[in-house]
Amino acid sequence: MARRKSLRIGALFLALALIELTWLHAFSALEHRLSDWFVQQQAQGLQPDADIVIVDIDDTSLARMQDTAGSWPWPRSVHGELVRGISRQQPGAIVFDILFSERDEFRPDSDREFNRSLLGLSNVYFPMVRSDAAMDEQGAPIARVATLLGLQRSDHADDNARLAVLPPLAVDPAHWRVGTINFAEDADGVGRRYQLYTDAHGWLIPSLPARVAQDLGYSVPQQPDMILAWRGAAHSFKHISYADLYEDFNREHAQRAAGELKGKIVIVGTDATSMHDMRVTPMDSLYPGTEMLATAIDNLKNGRTMRAADEGFAAGIALMLLGLLSFAFMRGMNALKIGLGLLAVTLALLLASYAAVAQLLLLPVLTPILLAWACYFVFALREYLRERKSREQAVQMFSRFVNPHVVRELVAHGGLSRAGESRQITILFSDIRGFTTLSEKRTPQQVVELLNRYFTLQVEVVFRHGGSLDKFIGDCIMAFWGAPLDDPAHARHAVEAALEMAEVLQRFKRELGEEDADFDVGIGIHTGPAVVGLIGSEQRREYTAIGDTVNLGSRIEGLTKGVSRILVSRETMEACGDAFEFKSFGAFKVKGREQDVELFAPTVKGGKQE
Repeated sequence: MARRKSLRIGALFLALALIELTWLHAFSALEHRLSDWFVQQQAQGLQPDADIVIVDIDDTSLARMQDTAGSWPWPRSVHGELVRGISRQQPGAIVFDILFSERDEFRPDSDREFNRSLLGLSNVYFPMVRSDAAMDEQGAPIARVATLLGLQRSDHADDNARLAVLPPLAVDPAHWRVGTINFAEDADGVGRRYQLYTDAHGWLIPSLPARVAQDLGYSVPQQPDMILAWRGAAHSFKHISYADLYEDFNREHAQRAAGELKGKIVIVGTDATSMHDMRVTPMDSLYPGTEMLATAIDNLKNGRTMRAADEGFAAGIALMLLGLLSFAFMRGMNALKIGLGLLAVTLALLLASYAAVAQLLLLPVLTPILLAWACYFVFALREYLRERKSREQAVQMFSRFVNPHVVRELVAHGGLSRAGESRQITILFSDIRGFTTLSEKRTPQQVVELLNRYFTLQVEVVFRHGGSLDKFIGDCIMAFWGAPLDDPAHARHAVEAALEMAEVLQRFKRELGEEDADFDVGIGIHTGPAVVGLIGSEQRREYTAIGDTVNLGSRIEGLTKGVSRILVSRETMEACGDAFEFKSFGAFKVKGREQDVELFAPTVKGGKQE
């Protein structure tokens, strides 16, 4: 039955794993957060490509250029001057991260001056924006603009389609070396990828990094996008303030190194606060868009992009973990040991995922780990409830025989063995005298009520002194001390209980009245070894004691009639030490024993014998 339940739980979580990994993706946000943190930590110790330089229109430049160029947007002739100054240093490429999608209607001469600065240059690149595909019907015929925009024709290209983009209209088409800079964010709003090519009706539109890398001779993967491999925190690329460079180009004697941009890929962009060109990335929630472009170019230049593990990786890890958990619980392994094992596997997987990031590989391990822990807690909860039910059953069963407080302590210490064990115990038998006469005066119902009342009082005494009630044998009570819990003073506690039982008897006799004055009991006690444990059939078992000690205790009780209400053996007397005073009644022949049994009657020190 337990194995079938374990199989059902395992099968349920396998089904949940498949649903989560193929359709639901409820843990994707957490998975991304973890991998983002790993990426961020790994990137801290890396430096970006030193050949990529950002000319930054920062807050300082906006303030310092106020007198020269006025408020933003500046006249494009200013950018023309910058381009001429940079080009004299022979850079590898000049890449603008500024849109020139509208002509300056108020300063057309400035636009013309800017275009004149581009003459003869073949390494200046401009961004464009891919508009929503729903607007394509309002765009230009795609076949007509394909060459201008550097589109690549695929096998399924539609020559009759139209395309909506925002090209750099302020730039003469003769100078169009363009690519898209659309921000590609994941479902959680974080930009982890950069587009390489956008498929528009079978025509591939290159992104700005792809266009630059392709023209510079770097390999560009023929895929829609790439996962960025970050290096360093924000502002880790070399930044040169736009104002510093512009002013230096306009000095009669330049102060900056004449060849500082030689062979560099120079990106002209902004991270000024008022320009709002910030993106949410794994590195920061306010990451400059220009640095994201620089990272993409860095990745293509160095052939260094992240790659994700195969889709089946997470499923394989999840199935393995869930299968091992199901097997372990079905084998009845300890839940704590299983938990420690799962913790070790969790740490190993997290470390492997962290190390894999250094190798530019993203391993999705969090979802399998979370599924495994959820499965573990369900299994552990089931084991706990089953153990709790077992303990409740044990408490319920043994509360009939043992003081409930003792039972709770017994269960708290791990229960008791189902196998019998030999223990040193003290056995007590208490039998009613005059029961036949009492029964003749009452109806059966009255007899049962009277016995129940008497047994209740006497069993309370047994429990109060830490004894275990074995059974009722007709009108006889059988109890013992020293099991199931260890009790070094079991003989003393048994005699104390017997003395109090005698006191309770007197009070009970006063309740009965003079007509039942013959009602009495005999109590026999013996100490010795016995076998105790759950004894019986598979259908019914009882916790009891068997052996010669038990038999002798019963025989001693039978010898009390006409001698003393309480008799104990020498073994019991000696085990009590000096706790009581004992009166010897001599030796008696006992059936089944060759040697006589010496019996004693206990009294409280300084008290009267019962």
